[in-house]
Amino acid sequence: MNASRFKTWAWVHKWSSLVCTVFMLLLCITGLPLIFHHEIGHLTGTEVEPPEIVHSGPYASLDTVLAAARARHPERVVQFASQEEDDDRLWFVTLTPTPAPTDDFRSVAVDARTGAVLAEPRFDEGFMWVMFKLHVDLFAGLAGKLFLGLMGLLLLVALVSGVVLYAPFMRKLEFGAVRRERSTRVKWLDLHNLLGIVTLVWALVVGATGMINTWADLLIKYWQFTHVSALLAPYQGQPLVADAERAPMQRVVEAARSQRPEMKLAFIAFPGTAFSSPHHSTVFLRGTTALTSRLLQPVLVDAKTAEVTAAPPLPWYLNALLVSQPLHFGDYGGMPLKIIWALLDLITIVVLGSGLYLWLARRRVAPVQVAVEDGAELDELAQAAR
Repeated sequence: MNASRFKTWAWVHKWSSLVCTVFMLLLCITGLPLIFHHEIGHLTGTEVEPPEIVHSGPYASLDTVLAAARARHPERVVQFASQEEDDDRLWFVTLTPTPAPTDDFRSVAVDARTGAVLAEPRFDEGFMWVMFKLHVDLFAGLAGKLFLGLMGLLLLVALVSGVVLYAPFMRKLEFGAVRRERSTRVKWLDLHNLLGIVTLVWALVVGATGMINTWADLLIKYWQFTHVSALLAPYQGQPLVADAERAPMQRVVEAARSQRPEMKLAFIAFPGTAFSSPHHSTVFLRGTTALTSRLLQPVLVDAKTAEVTAAPPLPWYLNALLVSQPLHFGDYGGMPLKIIWALLDLITIVVLGSGLYLWLARRRVAPVQVAVEDGAELDELAQAAR
């Protein structure tokens, strides 16, 4: 690398880092509690847990569960019903004023064994909700998600350019060396380089998966437009199936599971919602292994007859999205991986903060002093240029 190329890479690294640093710091800080959101929910009592009871008979019918939830909010309609990945003793029923997407929702937790309502948790308030909204879209909806996706792209550019600059800076230094005898700015520069290269792979993974997650809404709409619309063409123009005309939901779920009996239920999208059609309920199934449990298989079931219309596999880009979501928060390997993710998150905060400090410190220091402090690196670059 000659001096001209080095200056170009240095410019790319400096400005890509500066533009995204504040937002990346925000994402790292808000992401830290989100890594442990289940554990925090258990400690604060906001996580709904099924009571320990002796129950040897069959579970309550899904229709009984839905009736119990509707009784709490009779003026609303059911949008979704879901179960926890590792606990089928609970149903979470989401009710809204209309089937259309909205932020005005109520969630009712129902015991799957007895059909009794256990709680009405609020997922749209409190500390964890604020952290989640800041982390996902800055309270700005799709525009906020796409903006954070752009910041994620700049982070990837900063990481790649930082790797390119790392070799010439460290050519005559041992790996991990921190020159304590030099000025504070140089010591922080060495520490910034060390921590940055140590966390490089993790930062690339989290940055890339975070960027993919910001495209979720667009990818789902693209899938619906290109794949699902063709399957639903025979039903085009038909009105929303009224509640009185719908088949029992227990039959709908049984019909869907008969297509893939080896899979478990993930969630159900009711007719007219964003993940179904006015004439269908969509049952989403998932696998039972560590990887396949993150992947979904949609099954479209006729809301009137409870007959399966189609079970299209998800395209590769939605599978990539589903895999990236838990990887982003270290949600694959239980508590050990979460602790590792949290430690790497803290180190990344130091890397981002030190990068910002180095830029501010360089602006405060006289140009001659900067040249003296960086003399060794500049000499090497000059020799390389010659």
